Parts: sequence; C-alpha cells; structure tokens
Amino acid sequence: MSNIINAQNPFFGQYLTPHETVPFDRIKTEHYEPAILEGIKQQNAEINAIIQNPGKADFRNTIEAFEQSGELLDRVTAVFGNMLSAETNDDLQALAQKIMPLLSEHSNNITLNEKLFARVKEVYNQKENLQLNPEESKLLENAYNSFVRHGANLEGEAREEYRRLTTELSKLTLTFSENNLKETNRYQMLLTKKESLAGLPEIIVEAAAETAKSEDKEGWAFTLHAPSYVPFMTYADNRDLRQRLYMAYNTKCTHDNEFNNIEIVKKIANTRMKIAQLLGYKDYAEYTLVKRMAENSESVYKLLNQLLEAYTPTAQQEYKEVQELARKEQGEDFVLMPWDWSYYSNKLKDKKFNINEEMLRPYFELEQVKKGVFGLAERLYGITFRKNTEIPVYHKDVEAFEVFDKDGKFLAVLYTDFHPRLGKRAGAWMTSYKDQWIDKQTGENSRPHVSVVMNFTKPTENKPALLTFNEVETFLHEFGHSLHGMFANSTHKSLSGTNVYWDFVELPSQIMENFAIEKDFLNTFARHYQTGEALPDDLIKRLVDASNFNVAYACLRQVSFGLLDMAWYTRNTAFEGDVKAYEKEAWKKAQILPVIEEACMSTQFSHIFAGGYAAGYYSYKWAEVLDADAFSLFKQKGIFNREVADSFRNNILSKGGTEHPMVLYKRFRGQEPSIDALLIRNGIKK
Repeated sequence: MSNIINAQNPFFGQYLTPHETVPFDRIKTEHYEPAILEGIKQQNAEINAIIQNPGKADFRNTIEAFEQSGELLDRVTAVFGNMLSAETNDDLQALAQKIMPLLSEHSNNITLNEKLFARVKEVYNQKENLQLNPEESKLLENAYNSFVRHGANLEGEAREEYRRLTTELSKLTLTFSENNLKETNRYQMLLTKKESLAGLPEIIVEAAAETAKSEDKEGWAFTLHAPSYVPFMTYADNRDLRQRLYMAYNTKCTHDNEFNNIEIVKKIANTRMKIAQLLGYKDYAEYTLVKRMAENSESVYKLLNQLLEAYTPTAQQEYKEVQELARKEQGEDFVLMPWDWSYYSNKLKDKKFNINEEMLRPYFELEQVKKGVFGLAERLYGITFRKNTEIPVYHKDVEAFEVFDKDGKFLAVLYTDFHPRLGKRAGAWMTSYKDQWIDKQTGENSRPHVSVVMNFTKPTENKPALLTFNEVETFLHEFGHSLHGMFANSTHKSLSGTNVYWDFVELPSQIMENFAIEKDFLNTFARHYQTGEALPDDLIKRLVDASNFNVAYACLRQVSFGLLDMAWYTRNTAFEGDVKAYEKEAWKKAQILPVIEEACMSTQFSHIFAGGYAAGYYSYKWAEVLDADAFSLFKQKGIFNREVADSFRNNILSKGGTEHPMVLYKRFRGQEPSIDALLIRNGIKK
C-alpha cells in the first residue's frame, strides 16, 4: 500500500515538468509528511555511508559527500517552507507544528554526530596540504565551522541542552510567525458612511469596496495589509479613523487572546541567548556577527551611532516642518502624533514638490513596470524573460518565466507573485525552490528556480493594478535579490547565489532601487495606463527633487529597528521584564515622533524573531553604505553601462559565498566603501 501512496506522491519521482520545476498542481498537504520522513531516512543513510567509508577521510568522500546529502529532504522542505509564507492554511500550519521539531531534531542528529564530525575535523586539520581551490577551501571551512557553531564540541548534558533549546526555538519562531499572520488577517475596519472616506483616492475606495463585497458586507473594508493600510494612513482626512487603524496595526499580537506574542518574544530572545552562551559566546549577537562583515557588536553600534549623529539634526528639522504645516491647519496647540505623520508629511511633500504617490500611480501599471524591470536587466546584462504557462504555479496570481542568458542559454526560472491574500504573510521577499550547482563529473550547470513575492496593490473591477512609487522600488529591490539567485555560478549549492554573509545579501537588492529615480530608466516603461502618455519630464524632475524628502526620518526609523534588534540580542542575562518598556528604552535615541505607550514593534517584528535578521537588522543600513558607493560607479560611467554591469555580475552576483564579501566588493569597486557616499546621496553632506 505504501508503494502505491509513494507512487502518487510527486516528491518521490522525477519532476516531469519544464526544467523539472516543482509540480505545484499535483502537490497536496498529505504529500509533505511522508516525503519529509523519507528524506530524513535517506539523508541518515547517506550520513552513515560517509561514516562507514573505510577510506581515510578526504575532501571528496567526506566534505563533498556531506554537501551532496539530503537532496530529497532539501527538495521537499524548500516547497514546504515557502508555502508556509506564500500560500499557507490551517492544515499546513498544523502540519508545520508537527514537522518543524522533527526537522530540528534531524539537524541536531547530524551536527552532533561525533563520528561524522571526527571525519570533517580530520579533513579540516589537513587543509593546508590539500591543494584546494578557493571555493573548495571555503566549503571546507564552512562545513567545519557549521558543526562547531551547532554544538559539535559540546559534551554530555550540554549536548542535550543544545538539542532541547534548538527544538524549542523552532517551535517558538513558527508560532510567532503564525500569530502575526492571523492577527493581521483577522482585523478589518468596516466603514459604512461615505464621509468617512474623505481624502482617499478613488482606487483605494474601489479596492475597499471590493474587499467588503467579497465577504458579503456593505460598505468599505480596510485591512492591515500594506496596500490598504498605507494609503489610508497617507490620505484619510478622518484623524480618529487613522488613529484607530494605526493602533490596530501597532498593537498586533499584544492583545489578551491566543495570538499574543509578548511571552514568545521573551522566550525567543532568552533561548537564543542560552544557545549562544552554551557555545561559548557572551550573547547571541557575538555568536551571529562572527560570520558577518561587521564581525562584532562594536562595529554595528559604530555604524548605527554614526548614522544617528549624522541624520538626527535633519530628522528633527523634518519633524518640525511637518508639525508646522499641521498647526497651520489645526491650530497652534496641535501635537503631531504617529498616526498623523504619513498624512501631513504627504501634504508637505505635495506642497514643496507638487508630487504624491497618486499622481505617479497611473504611470506605474504593473504590466508596464514588469516590462521596465525585466527590460533593465536585459539592457544591463543581456538576459531575456519568456513567460511559460506550462510551468505549474501554486496560485493563479503567480506567473512563471524562463530566463535566458545573453548567449541564449537557459539561465533560470523566475516566479512572480505580486498581490496580498489571506494565505500570504506581509512584506516582500525573494526565495528559492532550487539552488544552482555544477556537477563536477559531467560539468552540467544545474540552474536555479527563484521567486519574488510581494504584497502590491491589486487590480479592481475598473482599473488594472496601479503601483505606488514605493511599490516600484520594492519590486526593484526584490528583483535585485532574484538576480543574485539567477546569476549564481558556483560548484557547490551551499555557496551559490544568496548564500552569502547576511550583511552583504542586501547589496544586489538595494543597488537596484537606485534606478527608480533615473529618468533614462523611467522613460523605458512609465506610461499612463489610459492615454499611453510617457511620464512627463517635469514630474520626473519633481520625483528626483523629492527623493530625499524626509530621508533623515526614514533613516532613523531603520536605525531604531537596528537598535531594538541589538538590544534584544546583546543581552547576557535572561529577560523577564516588560517588553514594551524595554523596547521604548532600546530605541529612544532614534525616536522623533511622540511615543505611544500601548504600541509594540517587537511582537510583530518577524525579521528578528521569526526570520533571518536576529542580530542582523543593521545589515540594511550596512548594505546601503555599500550600494551608495557602488552605484556611484554606475553614475560615473552611465547607468546602463554594460562594462560596469558585467563587472558587478562577475564579481558580486555570480560569486555567491565562495570568497569573503569585502574581497569581492573591492574587486568590483577598486576600494573599500565609505559612508560619505550615502551621506552625499542623501544631501546630509556636501
């Protein structure tokens, strides 16, 4: 009977799809568990074969054999993990609660396997005599360090404690993420009076009506998803409603219900601290930053404090200007609150530059933006995109593209998933369903399958999907990550694509954002969706002039998140206090707006509590220093300069984690990055 079931399980056979892409149309929830259990069984057998190999441990029979183990498990968990973020449901989440501890246990069984580690260590100890190339040396170093960093040197009770803590952490992060999604989805502000909609653009009103209609409700429904929340906070004239929606968003997972994350925040922070200390580090940040460009907490705080010093005076002036505008309208005793910031700063921006998101939106129809972004990659790198409807997708909103290199050879598969839905978590991200690697025996270059997932404005009955300028920037950002994945060209998959230091991974994404205000780029695609008129030159000029509007406030907002992150992960004693109070103390130096006592970021801060950014949120600003410096080369040589683009591809995008990122960066740029390029770009420094 089990053989029949296995035959029906798409994970067990070869994928008979274009480029062996995931057969989403055949995968059912019941397929995951047996495939994961079989994947664990197969990898265990592969690990045993390495251990029992009678030959002396060497790079090929130990390090490469370990690298190649777990193919089935990797294949299944890539789909399972991505679906938990992009297209989840109650059944999948229930299964995750069961599966994640098993995967954590399996991972521990490998890294705590004394016989396997002994062989890895034996190879590592003779690394100087092995005549390895740079990529092989990096793979060996990573393998050895990974075992050590995951408890291989622990003994006795310490090993068992490590097992317990890591299993507990996997459950906690999963629950944190699920609670956040459910709290986001369960809230809705239903308005039934037309006067409540004053100030809102027509497209937002239409979307809210459709949301209400989809649930058989009368009126207009506003949610905590970005395409609904952000425009409401920006345009709604009704201050009380703005406050209501703001409070709903900023108190997520703090309420007295089953989705409360307060205790989970404490447990995650404390568990990570215990794991780090068990491994010999003073705190989790020290443990994490050893494998980052920053290297230590001192370097992170140095950057954050430099930014605080440089941007705070300008940020305070920005707040003062917005406050003054609000007081002209509301009276001298008016205090600008956080739920007023987007509304009045948008008014000030419009007044200063005669520009706002809604002026630009008609020129950013999604299909045209896709042509522009894909066209930019074609112009820079010579690659082309061809939609293939034969490639299965996991939701009707998802499209699949074949990507071809400048020589016409197949390069990658790219999935695009643009709009919010109940089964998708908030935000935007790039991910992979299949990494790239090269078969050393046949020389075949196995190409990657990557995906960009976003939550953009949806089309309505009367209008296509018209993006805000911010959404265009987000598209460029995630597309930059996808280029990093698609151009991957490493022998070993654990070193390919975005498998780089966490504070380097944002460089390819953030450098792409720079193109958003370049006239020559905008002219390639920005057309009015009704008239076909090109985005007028004077509007582009106003867009460029406004590009640094409130840039200091935005910088300090990011710095505040970095400070909060570091506060949680530089702790060396268990936290049992008040999460909200701790948060407010942690980031108070970077706060410009009045503090709201009930608000809490930590309980919904998925980046650092359920994502990969624990003790790493600073990396956005770290990479911004790099991208400002790197893009200055494009500006100097020409934004479409193929020579600069090829150098960026060859030295950054295709190298993955084969060398230290600073080595790669200096090879591209010819010098170390300086914070001055960012300060000059933002108008903070002349």
